[in-house]
Amino acid sequence: MLQRLLLVAFVLTCAFKSASGQTAAPDSIAPKPLPSSKPAVSTAKWYDKISLRGYAQFRYNRLLETNPDLKCEQCDKSIGKGQSFSFRRGRIVLSGDVHERFFVYLQFDYSADASSSSKHFLQVRDAYFDYAFDKKKEFRLRFGQSKVPFGFENLQSSSNRIPLDRSDALNSAVPNERDFGAFFLYSPAKIRQIHRDLTNDALKGSGDYGMFAIGLYNGQAANKPELNNNLHAVARFSYPIKIGKQIIEPGIQAYTGKYTLDQRSADAKAVKDLTYLDRRVAASIVLYHQPFGILAEYNLGQSPTFDAASDTIRVQKLNGGFITASYRSKLGKGFITPYARYQVFDGAKKLELDARRYDLNELEMGVEWQLIKNLEITLAYVISNRKYNDFKTDYDERGNFLRIQMQANY
Repeated sequence: MLQRLLLVAFVLTCAFKSASGQTAAPDSIAPKPLPSSKPAVSTAKWYDKISLRGYAQFRYNRLLETNPDLKCEQCDKSIGKGQSFSFRRGRIVLSGDVHERFFVYLQFDYSADASSSSKHFLQVRDAYFDYAFDKKKEFRLRFGQSKVPFGFENLQSSSNRIPLDRSDALNSAVPNERDFGAFFLYSPAKIRQIHRDLTNDALKGSGDYGMFAIGLYNGQAANKPELNNNLHAVARFSYPIKIGKQIIEPGIQAYTGKYTLDQRSADAKAVKDLTYLDRRVAASIVLYHQPFGILAEYNLGQSPTFDAASDTIRVQKLNGGFITASYRSKLGKGFITPYARYQVFDGAKKLELDARRYDLNELEMGVEWQLIKNLEITLAYVISNRKYNDFKTDYDERGNFLRIQMQANY
């Protein structure tokens, strides 16, 4: 039976070649094309320039757990009781220069949850397009759903970040790091080259989001409808500096706008239209680990916040930040990077119920081991103290737990 199938396949192949005008003649007797004075014309299509890549993160968070009631709604929802193995992220990225001045970027996540009981739905994370005004692509206009240029760690891909989750203090400014808007990006050629070198040397950069960036965006977070007639405005400036073999990148960023609450307890007091002032400013400093590295960020501002004393949601001040220290060394075909991060946050998370006010301090210590380019394993021990208030809850939990993550890069 197998022989018959092979014979049929051979006959069909020969027939297809014949129908296509191809012959089985050897090269020695095949007619040679006449020389032409016309220059060769590229037959490459736009879809030949599209790349496909991605990564997936598989986690378990409950080793050596001391308090199953400790959880984190903003970061990893599989922390705490009732949870087990999980996909934290599962990304597929389609991107490429479909024209010398036009770049497309589409990213999908196949680990998104539609509800607490329906998991692993495909969701759009990024869908944006860059138009470059010049051949060097120093001046670019970006429109669509993309990362908002606020904070270094927010812009850094989760496939590159060493700690398992972003810090609460900076990430609460732009939850999911993304929104729908239009942004102008400027990067001189030498700065763009530094960002490429950081990527090529696996130094966990943020990517090229412009030396200077300014833009307007909805302000309600990614994949959420706009709920008011006010746009958020954001601006960021960062400048990587080479000092010998080392690179230091300071940065400053700010945004302002109005945010409309989409989660509120019926009895929590709030302004009639649920719309509040929302603005922050932040500073960042990065010392890329060659081999020792530091990343520190701090932000302060004003945001809608639940006031437990009056059961009222009103604009209040916030502040918080983090510092991460790391050391990278070669190990086999990959790298091993021990690290430690300490973070604090005193402020609200506007996307959560009643714009909960948090009082948080947390220490995370761990090691990332890149066995090969396609596989990384991270172990992290967390010592956490999380407090928050909304109209229904007075939450105060502390505990320790060991986390493990396997990351596949493809």
